[in-house]
Amino acid sequence: MDSIDRLIELALDEDLGSAGDITTNATIGAQARGRACFLAKAPLVVAGLDIAKRVFDRLDARCLLTCHVKEGDAVAAGQRFATIEGPYRALLTGERTALNFLQRLSGIATATRRAVEALDGTGCQLLDTRKTTPGWRALEKAAVRTGGGHNHRFGLFDGVLIKDNHIEAVGSIAETIRRTRAATHHLLRIEVEVESMAQVEEALAAGADVLMLDNMDLDAMCAAVRHIDGRALTEASGGIRTDRLRAVAETGVTVISMGAITHSAGSVDISLDVQASD
Repeated sequence: MDSIDRLIELALDEDLGSAGDITTNATIGAQARGRACFLAKAPLVVAGLDIAKRVFDRLDARCLLTCHVKEGDAVAAGQRFATIEGPYRALLTGERTALNFLQRLSGIATATRRAVEALDGTGCQLLDTRKTTPGWRALEKAAVRTGGGHNHRFGLFDGVLIKDNHIEAVGSIAETIRRTRAATHHLLRIEVEVESMAQVEEALAAGADVLMLDNMDLDAMCAAVRHIDGRALTEASGGIRTDRLRAVAETGVTVISMGAITHSAGSVDISLDVQASD
């Protein structure tokens, strides 16, 4: 069982407990079948259709999800974008869990799409961060890609990022980079978080590959990018909001990382509406 299946099972277990769906089981016959439509209640970018399908598959393999749009499509308020058919008990029991996944992931994709559109024409890429819901990282990073963004490192295991606490614990940027190079292979880039021009210079002198310009104002960021002058890639980070994205990109940074597209993205409004039998 992969991590997403485990997450779906956990979500269903917390909803069903040991007694199951007592309302549905009391009111709906075991053989009753029907259909229901997923309805967007606001404009959104769809993400998580496969996860919704897996929720219903986990309850009853006879459920059939028909998607009327693709992952990443923008849909309008009032648009029906998918239909689920099968035993009513599975449809009603899985409704909230499927919606929880769809609403959260579509919210991230929608927020990401807005941010990506704000950068249109600048040549600057939007990245996510590790500020994700525990257990949901693979899903939330996939939703970022669905919205048109790019992924930063997935975890602590697949990329080097020397942050202020590493530097404080070791004593200097130069020594932190030296230890990192000695302990990692040559294909790994070394990124260093810097907050001042002095730190920029120290990181460049020590051979950093990427400089994260953390919490700098626009003037400081412009000055840092000019000073770096292509000697390292540059990443803007720290409290980035959508309304500031274009101005940040115009400083000349290579990429912008934005935690808000995951940690502050609101769930979008989606309903699952049973269709009356003919």
